[in-house]
Amino acid sequence: MKSALNQYLELYADHKELIDSHSSAALNGRREEARRVVSRYAEEGLPALGSEDYRLTDLQALLEPDYGVNVARVNIDANPAAAFRCDVPNVSTDLCFLINDSFAKTDAALNDLPEGAYVGSLAKNDAIVGKYYGTVADMQNPEVALNTLLCQDGLLVYVPKNCKLRKPVQLVNLLSSGAPLMAVRRILVVLEEGAEAQILVCDHTQNDSVDFLSLQTVEIIVGRNAHLDYYDLEESTPLTKRLSTLYVRQEADSRLLVNGMTLYNGFTRNEYRLSLEGEGCETHLYGMGIADDDRRIDTLTLIDHKVPRCRSNELYKYSADDKARCAFAGRILVRPGASATDSYQSNRNLLGSGEARIYSKPQLEIYNDDVKCSHGSATGQLDAMQLFYMRTRGIDEDAAKLLLKQAFMADIIDSVTMPGLQERLHLLVERRFTGDSASCASCPGRCNNLK
Repeated sequence: MKSALNQYLELYADHKELIDSHSSAALNGRREEARRVVSRYAEEGLPALGSEDYRLTDLQALLEPDYGVNVARVNIDANPAAAFRCDVPNVSTDLCFLINDSFAKTDAALNDLPEGAYVGSLAKNDAIVGKYYGTVADMQNPEVALNTLLCQDGLLVYVPKNCKLRKPVQLVNLLSSGAPLMAVRRILVVLEEGAEAQILVCDHTQNDSVDFLSLQTVEIIVGRNAHLDYYDLEESTPLTKRLSTLYVRQEADSRLLVNGMTLYNGFTRNEYRLSLEGEGCETHLYGMGIADDDRRIDTLTLIDHKVPRCRSNELYKYSADDKARCAFAGRILVRPGASATDSYQSNRNLLGSGEARIYSKPQLEIYNDDVKCSHGSATGQLDAMQLFYMRTRGIDEDAAKLLLKQAFMADIIDSVTMPGLQERLHLLVERRFTGDSASCASCPGRCNNLK
């Protein structure tokens, strides 16, 4: 069988000069290594559907369609600032956009960041990008290699030593096209020693009748004693597929919170690989996915404890209804030198129908005796006794189920520390469980395109 990767290798071979000319030296410098890896996978085959790390993900089928790739950087007819700015109550952010995979600055405040800080196009800051780009993500990962081969732009967030961003950075990833499109996105976040930042990434799709594939790689570096909160919220459409890989390198005494939330989607694969490389790191990894109809969500996580005296806490939850399929494979690795590790992992899942399926595989891999680690998984339905109790108090069945589903997801939302965002997420989750559109009622553009 012909590999789905061949078309992308041919695209690169035919348009290498065009791709390079619309990018930067730092991004171009990694392409040849990426080409070799992609070529190897084209010859040997991609990881198969159902294999250990790809329980629900068929890379061959996902990459096989003839998606367009905007290598010529043709301007897309989209006005995000006018038509897609959600006025989230009580949340003040510095807002920017990626239109498919091209950076589009909107807030003037991004010109008035603290000295040395940068929030902007990945292709326009080679001094920083050249130092960090490709140093965290594993090029042997096929999705990372393909992203690196074709990536031309993205977002760079750089916060220098002992600097704190005044406002959270909000990135809206907006898919917009009249024909099937693959968006090749790259995000690079670097916090130097003692730096602090909050980042909210929102995925939206503007055309609900077009097939999209979002191929995204995120690299995060959290320096010594730095503090980062990173939120990833997906609200797309049934025709949108997402392949996202997120890699983190944490240095000594740093603190990281990552929270990935899938509310609306078609197919989603999220991969989180966190490497704790300095003593005293603290890591919190949270996530939730809500799936119905025939939606798919496939999540893979790895928290790698490499050094002593680090703490990690992981909690992931699914709610699956109708014929939805969800999978969670979470691995905690404690290496021989990582004494005094404190690590906890939990996967909790809610099944809403007899045809929905959730696959769970929590793992602890420990090579040190001086640790405190635990993990667990539980999957079930709403508690019949709780429903009965609420019915006896005059709450109808649908309202009771809604309240219990909201309560099930509450601890994921309550982990959010960004002012105003937590309240907004409670509202979005309520709307999701009641089947309302994901579009924000307060949007001036009234974009009723998210179903």
